[in-house]
Amino acid sequence: MYNFFTVTILRFVPIYFVISCLVAAYFYPGGNLLDPQQVGYSFNHNFLSDLGGYTSRSGEINFLSQFFFNLSMFLFVAVGIGFLFVPMLFKDNKINFYSAIIGSFFFFIGTVFFAGVGLTPHDLYRSEHIFFAINAFRILMPAGLIYVFVFFRSSVPNFYAYLTLAFFIFTTSYVLYQLFGGSPFDSIDALKQHVTIQKFIAFASTINIFVLSFGFKTRIKYLSIA
Repeated sequence: MYNFFTVTILRFVPIYFVISCLVAAYFYPGGNLLDPQQVGYSFNHNFLSDLGGYTSRSGEINFLSQFFFNLSMFLFVAVGIGFLFVPMLFKDNKINFYSAIIGSFFFFIGTVFFAGVGLTPHDLYRSEHIFFAINAFRILMPAGLIYVFVFFRSSVPNFYAYLTLAFFIFTTSYVLYQLFGGSPFDSIDALKQHVTIQKFIAFASTINIFVLSFGFKTRIKYLSIA
């Protein structure tokens, strides 16, 4: 059971997310925030959320693209559920165990917000979509920091602690950029900057989740609870 929730799920969802984004980008009709005439999807002109709109920025129906993208976002709830099982991997130390419970709580809420992004297409529920998209990473900040503490205090190789620390730094930097980085409406260069940074943090968090599954696997072997 622990192997399924803390290893298999944490590997499957990130892989599915990346594949779904590639498929959704292929089927995306076109248009971006500033140019509705753009043909297809552009890596440095389109936000990931553009893939999840009921219609594309060009005004065309976006059924296939939004199906794949929004489903992949919703599946992050499974990652959050998986993290609820993680504290038991640190049950041999009371401080680590209770710290992991708090960290997993934030991870779960953060992934619920990711699911919220998928359930609120930007062109149908704009204010709700922005709320979930902006706050998802802010909620993950304390989760990452707490797990850095847990990893350094446990038998998990320090590599995973440093990886999570890097994720925490990237997430904090992205939150600060959201607050002080200007608006993507300012210019095409501003749009490209916002789009590129968003993709970087999104895929960095996806890689972090995937790699952590290997760290949790080491704890399962250590505790022999698979």
